[in-house]
Amino acid sequence: MLLIVCALPAELRYYDAPAGVTIIAGGVGPVESAIAVARALALARTPYDAVIHAGIAGAYRDRARVGDARIVTHDALADFGLEGGGALALPAGTLVETAEADPALVARLAGILTHARGLTVSTVTATDATGVRLHVRYGHDVETMEGFAVLRAAALAGTPAVGVRGISNYIGDRTASEWDFAAGARATATALEAIVARLASARV
Repeated sequence: MLLIVCALPAELRYYDAPAGVTIIAGGVGPVESAIAVARALALARTPYDAVIHAGIAGAYRDRARVGDARIVTHDALADFGLEGGGALALPAGTLVETAEADPALVARLAGILTHARGLTVSTVTATDATGVRLHVRYGHDVETMEGFAVLRAAALAGTPAVGVRGISNYIGDRTASEWDFAAGARATATALEAIVARLASARV
């Protein structure tokens, strides 16, 4: 059994889930999505084999094109901790600001899509200056509002998880972002079809 998590149902409007796949729309932002994933995993009558976080995302122009899709293997929580990124005067390990996709799950999906590093933001980047600042600090390829939260919630529940994102726009100046929700949603659906088929065949 697979659990697919998106923020909004419209992100998966081109995807028809086969038997054995549950879809939940957890809501926009890290708090809503983390709560939704934790609740779904805790209430599941049968444990899920994996969580797939799916939806649209922005990307830097040199990392992906609108209409592409990427598997997200690493995600960070933006601007968490001390302003500027310095060390906070707290015990080591207090702040958790990065999350990784399950390595074994990623290995099973080898060759399907290019991998990417994600960044979870609470405010969508709308200027080139912010895009540059965040990229210098985090080195990410794609920007979402939930990726870190889903991977973290799944990890704490002991369930393998991975992200997949269809690219809907470019990070930076919002007037030049080439925003195309439908292109990102279609790319997400195509990627999910390949990923779910691979995972299903691996269980046979």
